Parts: sequence; structure tokens; C-alpha cells
Amino acid sequence: MTTSLLASTTSSGPRRPSRAGHAAALWSAAYGLLGLAWALGAPGFPWGRSDPDSDRELSILSGASPVPGGWWIAGLGAAGTLLALVLGRSRGRGPLRLLPAALAWPAAAALTLVIPDSRLMMGVAYTPLLLVAPLFGWRLGGTRLLDVWPWEVVNQLLCVLGGVLLATATVAYLRRGRDACGDCGRTADGGGWTAPGEAARWGRRAAYVAAAVPLVYCATRWAWALGVPLGVDEEFLVEQARETPGIWLAGAYLATFGAFGGLLTLGLTRRWGEVFPRWMPGLRGRRVPPMLAVVPAAAVSVIVFVAGLTYIRLALQGRFGSSDVGTWLPETSWPVWGAALAAAALAYHLRRRGRCRRCGRL
Repeated sequence: MTTSLLASTTSSGPRRPSRAGHAAALWSAAYGLLGLAWALGAPGFPWGRSDPDSDRELSILSGASPVPGGWWIAGLGAAGTLLALVLGRSRGRGPLRLLPAALAWPAAAALTLVIPDSRLMMGVAYTPLLLVAPLFGWRLGGTRLLDVWPWEVVNQLLCVLGGVLLATATVAYLRRGRDACGDCGRTADGGGWTAPGEAARWGRRAAYVAAAVPLVYCATRWAWALGVPLGVDEEFLVEQARETPGIWLAGAYLATFGAFGGLLTLGLTRRWGEVFPRWMPGLRGRRVPPMLAVVPAAAVSVIVFVAGLTYIRLALQGRFGSSDVGTWLPETSWPVWGAALAAAALAYHLRRRGRCRRCGRL
């Protein structure tokens, strides 16, 4: 849903579908060459033993190696390049018109949601804290920006980018096949569930879910900061605080970060999410640019969905215990959070996009 949202908000003009396919093809070719370099011995393979966190098995590719992993990447990169060119240049008609999309969607989902792991969320969440920590003298266990953004995590951002580009090209290809507008995706048949009124209805429900789900996680971290062993035993709190001073303050920060994000999600259904409120000097009364809300919400929806999948996978592998459920059980609900946030952002976009400049449909 997130990738469809990004696709529907970035097309512009009659040649945009071709550009989307070409961009995806360029990414696939470049990443395929990177895989070839790794297979031939170049450093920087981001998984397996090269990954400093490989022993934690956070990545689904924690057991991969440059050989044959690099060869697989090179081969899939070549195949992805050809597929992206088909998506960008074909009209998408005939009995086999759905085949390219059927191949592209799983690949886009794998790149965007499966290959990344929870470290992507940690990088995004900790970056603001690490930037302001020196101003207040917080040590945070000596953690630095490079610690939360090593090459292995930056590579995950590259994979997400590739998945979004491929999904964008796929949506553009399907639009051409059903004679929909290349900019907005609307047809002469009417809006249906994408009509502003319908989008407001289901988008409101999605926003409420997206705002409520993270509160369970927030409750545990706030409790730990206050010394309350919610979901864990007291020894765990004492031991972790001794090993990493300030860890529970950092946890409370993350909880507050999540709760604030939930509050902002509600803005996708409120007037203050469309017009800047009066208490914002210089902006009060001005129209909120839709993409100022849509793009961050779509990005966060991917990040929390990915993190939730990581915790679910580790839980199914038996990596967690019953005595510390507070450290992992709330996170297993995050895919619901991510999906609901993506739906709320999509509904917000559909409500506010107005009349299409290209096709004139409302």
C-alpha cells in the first residue's frame, strides 16, 4: 500500500511511466554490478560475516556470503533491469499483460519490506536524539551516529529505494493498461473507494488504529523509565541500567517519539493537518502542502512495518523468552501500525489531491 501511494503521488506528465521504468532499470543494473563486484572479491558485502550484527540474526540474510550471494545479486539485478524496461516501455495489453506486474510486485515487496530489518527504525529514531545528546551531556553508552548508520543499514535504505522505484514503475504500467490517467490513476468510471468522501471514511479508521497501536510499546518504556518492571522482571531493569547508563531515558524518548507520531497521524484526519494552526508563527492559516504529511507518513509506515516483521521472525525462531515479553511482544504489532499508517496517508492524499491537471477528473 505504501509503494502504491508513492507511485500515485509522483507521476507527472505523459512520459512519466517510461521514466519510472528507466529509473528502476538503472537501479537494478547498478545494484547488480555491485553484486558482481562483491562476488569477485570487492569489500563491503552487507550481510553474513561482514555484518557486525550477524550473530543477532536481525537480517533475514544473516547467513549469506559474497559467494554465491554476490552472483545471485548480479543475476537478479540483470533480470530486474529487463523487467523494469518492460514495465517502462510496454503498453501492458494482451493476455500476458499481468505477468510483468506479477513478477514485479513480489520483488518490490522483498526489497522494501523483507530485506531491511529493525535497525533501519533504530537509525531513524535515534538520529535526532544523538544530534541533541551532546548539548545536554548525555552519553548514551557512547553510541554515535556511525553506530546506528553503518554501511549495512545504509544498504537497507538503498534496497528500499529500489523497491519503491520498482513499485512505482509497476503502478504506472498497470495504469497504462487500463487507460487510467498517468498522473492521478483515475478513470472515466468514477472514483469508488478512492473518491474523497470514501477515502475520508476509511482513512479516519486507519488513522485511529495507527495512533493507538504504538501506545502499548510506549507504556512499557515509560514504565521502565519510572522503575516499574512492566513486562519484565526487576532484575532486568537494574542490570540494563548498570550496563548502559541512561538506557531507560533513551527508551522513554523513543516512547515519546512514537506517541508524538501517533498524534501527528490523527492530523491526517483533522483540519490542523490541512491548515497550519494559529500557534505557528509565520505559517498560521496557510495550507499544509500535502506531501509534507504524505511523504514522512509513508516512509515511517515502511520503517515500522519492517521492524515489526523482524520481531515476529525472531519470536517465531524462539529467540525471546516468556520472562521478558515487554521487550518484544509490543513490537510484533507494528506491522498493523505500519499498514494502518500507510492507509491513513493514502486516504489523506486522495482527499486532498483535488482536480487532476492532466485529465481534469475530480
